Amino acid sequence: MPHTAPRHRPRWWTELLLIAVVYAAYSAGRLLARGDVSTAVDNGLAILRAEKALHLNAEHPLNRLFTDVPALGIPADFAYASLHYLVTPAILVWLFRRRPAGYRAARTWLMCSTLLGLVGFTLMPTCPPRLLEAGHGFVDTMAQYSSYGWWGGAASAPRGLGAMTNQYAAMPSLHVGWALWCGVMLWRHGRTPLMRTLAVAYPLLTTIVVMGTANHYFLDAAAGVAVMGVGALLTRPAMRLADRVRERLEGSPAPSKSPVVGGGCDTSAGERIPGQRTSSAGADDSTPAAAR
Repeated sequence: MPHTAPRHRPRWWTELLLIAVVYAAYSAGRLLARGDVSTAVDNGLAILRAEKALHLNAEHPLNRLFTDVPALGIPADFAYASLHYLVTPAILVWLFRRRPAGYRAARTWLMCSTLLGLVGFTLMPTCPPRLLEAGHGFVDTMAQYSSYGWWGGAASAPRGLGAMTNQYAAMPSLHVGWALWCGVMLWRHGRTPLMRTLAVAYPLLTTIVVMGTANHYFLDAAAGVAVMGVGALLTRPAMRLADRVRERLEGSPAPSKSPVVGGGCDTSAGERIPGQRTSSAGADDSTPAAAR
C-alpha cells in the first residue's frame, strides 16, 4: 500500500485524542454487541465442525500442550493478555516519531480494520473454545493460570472486571489482526534484520498463542487476517473522505474560475484583447475595407 508525504505532520495531542475516541467507541461497541449466548455457542461449534472437516483443528493439540506445560502456558497467557496493549501503541508512537510519512496511512488502516472487526462481533457472536462445555476437550488456560497473572478467571480483563468485556467476541480475532498490522509496519519501515525477524515472528507467535490458550479458533485468526486486508483496501478512500470533511470544516475556498480575458467587453475586428491592437493595425487602417 503506497503512501505519500503528509501535507503537515499530525499533532500528537490530536492523534492521541482521535485514537482514544476510536478505541473507546470500539470497546463500548464490543460490549454492547453481546449476542445471545446460545447463538454464540452454536456459531462456535459450527466453526469447530468446519475446521475438523477441513483438517484445520490445531487448537486441541496446542491447548493440551499449554495446559500440560506451565512453562509454555503461563507466558502464553501473559502474551495474550498484555502484548496487544503494549506492542500496537508502541509501534504507532514509533511511526509517529520516526516514520511520519507513513504514519497517517498506517493509523487509518488500523482504525478501519478495528471498526470492521466490531461489525464482525455484532453480526456473528462466537463462543471461544475455552467457554465451550468441557466435553469438547478445551481447557481455559486463562482461568487455570489466573493466579500467576493480573487477569481474572472470567476473561483476560483485570480481576473483577470480567463483566466489562464481551467474552463472545471471538470472530474475528483482532489479536491476530493487530499483530499482522504490527508485522507489516516492522517489515516495511524497519531497517535491521532484527526488525524483519520480529515482523514475521510476532504475528505467527500471536496466532499460536490465541489458539493454544483456547481463546480463538484457527478460522478466527484467518478472519482477523481477512479483516486487515479489507481495512487496507479502505484506507485510501477513508483518507480522501477525511480530507474532504476537513476542508469543509476549515472552510477552504473553492477554486476560483479563470477570469474572462475581455472582462465582459467585445473585441473589434483585428483585436485579440479589447483595447489592444497589433503593431500593424495602423497600417491596416489605411487599406480599403474590402482588403481587411
